[in-house]
Amino acid sequence: MSNQPRSFFYNVDWLTIALYLALCTIGLLNIHSAVFNIKHDSIVDMDTNYGKQFIFVLSSIVIGIVILLLESRFLSALAPAIYGITIFLLVLVLVIGRNVGGNQAWISIGGGFRLQPSEFAKFATCLLLARYLSGANVKVTDIKSFLIAAAIIALPMGLIILQPDMGSTLVFCSLIFVLYREGLSPLFLIGAALFIFLFVASILFNPLYVIAGLIAFTALIILLFKRFKKLVITMLIGLVVSIAFVFSVKYIYNHVLQPHQKVRIDIILGITSDPRGKGYNLRQSKIAIGSGKLWGKGYLKGTQTKFSFVPEQSTDFIFCTVGEEWGFAGSVTVLGIYLFLLLRLIVIAERQRSPFSRIYCYGVASIIFFHVMINIGMTIGLVPVIGIPLPFISYGGSSLWSFTILLFIMLKLDSNRMGMIYA
Repeated sequence: MSNQPRSFFYNVDWLTIALYLALCTIGLLNIHSAVFNIKHDSIVDMDTNYGKQFIFVLSSIVIGIVILLLESRFLSALAPAIYGITIFLLVLVLVIGRNVGGNQAWISIGGGFRLQPSEFAKFATCLLLARYLSGANVKVTDIKSFLIAAAIIALPMGLIILQPDMGSTLVFCSLIFVLYREGLSPLFLIGAALFIFLFVASILFNPLYVIAGLIAFTALIILLFKRFKKLVITMLIGLVVSIAFVFSVKYIYNHVLQPHQKVRIDIILGITSDPRGKGYNLRQSKIAIGSGKLWGKGYLKGTQTKFSFVPEQSTDFIFCTVGEEWGFAGSVTVLGIYLFLLLRLIVIAERQRSPFSRIYCYGVASIIFFHVMINIGMTIGLVPVIGIPLPFISYGGSSLWSFTILLFIMLKLDSNRMGMIYA
């Protein structure tokens, strides 16, 4: 093997970087179009959101280059410290944070700039989770290891929900896919899907009907597979837990969820209709996307976004601008880029020699997948509006920087995959 020093560009996955730059460019163009002001027509005008986003993109590229210059071993070694700093910031924001849109999630830095610690908690949690699960004698199938891994995920979730920011809190739930890849029983995924189904069913129907259905389904499974004692015991335990959950749904719905969250769920489920009130945002979002038809209205020609019919058109609802101005063809193109990126992330994760790198890469894929699925889903009415950004496209420095750090740490680990295997 040659002892010549490796260049900065050695083994970097340029295809992923190209996808990253494509999404950042798409985001900048759509932010420029969504909040375009004829008096500030330059895309680099610092008095506008698109001007600020231009700076965010440039600084993100610098951050990415710096990460690629780091020594990979430091990322694993510094994981506990990085996690600890983000936990401190999440506590600090509850004390001195600025309330924006009902969430005390921002720390004012000065000069009009605000930092959102919950965004940076994502890559910090992925790092520590990868550090822990890649340790010796750690198996996610062991109850102790599972509980510690769950605590690593749950701690930032608990602090973020106090802000309260339900959207950012739910993002961390996507890390269950990481645990599943590392050996967690698929029963946990099935159980999670079941609880979502039971939550919706218990809101739509009388809980007694739901429980009757559960009992009938469990009895059928036991009759068909009564020879398998473990399965029978599991089904009975699941039945008891499910019944307890069904009875708790009404309490959670009425006393835990905030009023606006309940209204959003009611609108999605069709329980209520309020097109000029609470359902206004979703209705305008659908109108904007649908009005784009096949090829869109053209760049800077969207009317729904231009005249502020769509709320938060440069952040949470940025996909409306894509749909209105780029049409179905443009929307499919953007979705295709995301799909290609996610598939690429999985390929990168599976080729890692280091358990730490593999686990971290799956964390990146899980978080980006959740953001894309929920953000686009809420703009077209498939999921309740919970307010999370579209990766690399939505306006915001904290969001873009955190996703850049998340992705480029993965690229750095991948570039070193043929080197020494480390925990």
